[in-house]
Amino acid sequence: MCMKIVLTDAQTVVDGLAGAEILEQFGEVVSYGLLPYDDVAEKISGADIVVCNKTLMDSHTLRLAKKLKYIGLFATGYNNIDLEYCSSCGITVCNAGSYSTMAVAQHTFALILERFNRVAEYNSFVQEGRWKRSPTFSPFVYPMSELAGKTLGIFGLGAIGQAVARIANAFGMRVIACNRSPKKVDGVAQVSFDTLLRESDIVTVHCPLNSESENIFNKAAFEKMKRDALFVNTARGGVMNERDLFDALQSGTIGGACIDTLSVEPMEEDCVLMKAKNCIITPHIAWAPVETRRRLMNIVADNIRCFLDGTPKNKVN
Repeated sequence: MCMKIVLTDAQTVVDGLAGAEILEQFGEVVSYGLLPYDDVAEKISGADIVVCNKTLMDSHTLRLAKKLKYIGLFATGYNNIDLEYCSSCGITVCNAGSYSTMAVAQHTFALILERFNRVAEYNSFVQEGRWKRSPTFSPFVYPMSELAGKTLGIFGLGAIGQAVARIANAFGMRVIACNRSPKKVDGVAQVSFDTLLRESDIVTVHCPLNSESENIFNKAAFEKMKRDALFVNTARGGVMNERDLFDALQSGTIGGACIDTLSVEPMEEDCVLMKAKNCIITPHIAWAPVETRRRLMNIVADNIRCFLDGTPKNKVN
């Protein structure tokens, strides 16, 4: 029997450089770019396997999927899946973890280095012909700073947080971290949340979004940070209060922010951070290098293979 595998939002992962051909070994692959919520139920009604990224899988979208036994995720997070409903229907759900650790750590420092080295601004300076008119060979137009000796505060010391710590140590930074449970990590001093806020020149977030972390970076938190501190969020938009961050930037309570995730994505038309001072925003692409997405696809395929062999791994329900 040929299995039917439906991809509900392939556009969020797949392109010409990272494809889903590896999944064809398991059966017929039907790929949809980005299914609207109201179309999901019909499109997956005959599926044996569904693979999705952010598609909402709940009692409404799953109600016609009577053959469905497996949902695979193109993601580590699974808050878009109603796990209780899936379990009641005998549907196994497996996520894909640890595929983007180095990519997110790399992007974290791309943002930090942009802030401290002003590469885009200096490139614009040159492209506008201003270097040609400069009286000196090194025009000090935009002040830069060294990372060496600065204190990096990491909130969340999982795989990504630890990768960020290793890079920071290579730059000669002092690294402190706050984690829900104590972890012994070379080159990292663990501190309280208040100490992290108070002592860090850069605060970078690498925790999951849950009831404990939601809106933890709010007005009170920003007011405890150094006035020239940089706030970096490549985790989840929900860990920060966007209005409070905007106010902190506008008032000079903190020095700047580098953001890759927002509470609503794609960005809303009236997103307050669009107008914020000293704020760099990238569109949730820290995880998305080509190699990372290819690695993700291999993990998804391996998860399916293990499920079909009767030994599911990365199971979350």
